[in-house]
Amino acid sequence: MKYNSVRTLRDGAFRRLTGVKRATFEKMIGILREVQIKKKSKGARNNKLSIEDMLLMSLEYLREYRTYFHISQSYGLSESSAYKTVRWVEDTLIKHPDFSLPGRKVLLKSDMEYEVVLIDATETPIERQKKGRSISIPVKTRGIP
Repeated sequence: MKYNSVRTLRDGAFRRLTGVKRATFEKMIGILREVQIKKKSKGARNNKLSIEDMLLMSLEYLREYRTYFHISQSYGLSESSAYKTVRWVEDTLIKHPDFSLPGRKVLLKSDMEYEVVLIDATETPIERQKKGRSISIPVKTRGIP
């Protein structure tokens, strides 16, 4: 789904589709545009998709758990191009201070208390019979006339 068709949605429907508010989406586009302008000034190739479509593609990947193959077919790209685009958008937004998470040291220094729940999910081997041993005994049958 391209951004041209999503642009006309109301704010509630836009958030249901993308998972972010329209203001956050516009802020993300601004960050990506700045980075892309710097990248293009160094002589990079033009992209087939607009920045809005690149961001929408990444949000679809993160929100709907779609495979890169399905995304690439929706946007008319190769699977590897879809992967590279999603990774570039994710990495670019993570590096920006507005969307980065605090590090472990910052969390340890804060006065906030966290409640932690641990879940034990250990694996146990499946009991299978050994090779060469059979539980059932083969029965020889005689030819019936």
